[in-house]
Amino acid sequence: MNQILNYLSYLFKSTNLHGIHSPLVYSLVKDVIYKRKDKSEKFKSIEAIRKELIKERSLISGLDFGAGSSSNSSQKTIGDFARSSSKSVKFSRLLYRLSKWQQPKYALELGTALGISGMYQTIGFGDSAKFITLEGNSLLAAKAQKNYKKLNFNSIEIIEGNFDNTLSIALEKMPQLDWVFFDGNHKKEPTIRYFHQCLEKASEKALFIFDDINWSAEMQEAWDEIKQHAKVYITIDLFFLGLVFLEKRPQKEHFIVRF
Repeated sequence: MNQILNYLSYLFKSTNLHGIHSPLVYSLVKDVIYKRKDKSEKFKSIEAIRKELIKERSLISGLDFGAGSSSNSSQKTIGDFARSSSKSVKFSRLLYRLSKWQQPKYALELGTALGISGMYQTIGFGDSAKFITLEGNSLLAAKAQKNYKKLNFNSIEIIEGNFDNTLSIALEKMPQLDWVFFDGNHKKEPTIRYFHQCLEKASEKALFIFDDINWSAEMQEAWDEIKQHAKVYITIDLFFLGLVFLEKRPQKEHFIVRF
């Protein structure tokens, strides 16, 4: 019920292109967020893998590394997990468009899951980006690695283990961060902590993307705190995702955009 009320509030507060007065955000929304016709030949191959995963009945346990909103049980089948936890086609393709637009040199993902979102991001990054993804569950990490190999996404590096230990390892491997997708823990305290860790390596024009910012009161509090941070200049609330831009601007601007 709370989720429904939150979404209705979002619809009431959100705007489309006509309500956006920032040239940067207007262009981003018009040419990237709303441009849904941009396609890649690899989309079909990734979605074929998603369909295979949804059919799998083997059990996966130990979903306790900050699965948060994606999993409310410590044990599920691969199929149930793929259905409930992998980013939808709509948001997977949005990640692709954003990654193609951003063109980061150094990218990080917290929460590999089955690798669906990672593959969409990689298509957008192109061949020049160094991309590391973190996963706390060994079975998921192995499954994602297998999926990457099926489509020759050999450049993606998976680091397995609790984010409290592996995030610092990943950050040591990168001179800077141009892109971070936070999708592995949906609780306030670790979300804020990981955000601050990544800020230390963030480039001036870095884009941070947070999943499930409106899932709970706790995540809404985390989102509000992130918005107010001194290094955050522009945020875009898409209800299920929150975009954070660190490039310095004359003033802070926060947008709620209907998507």
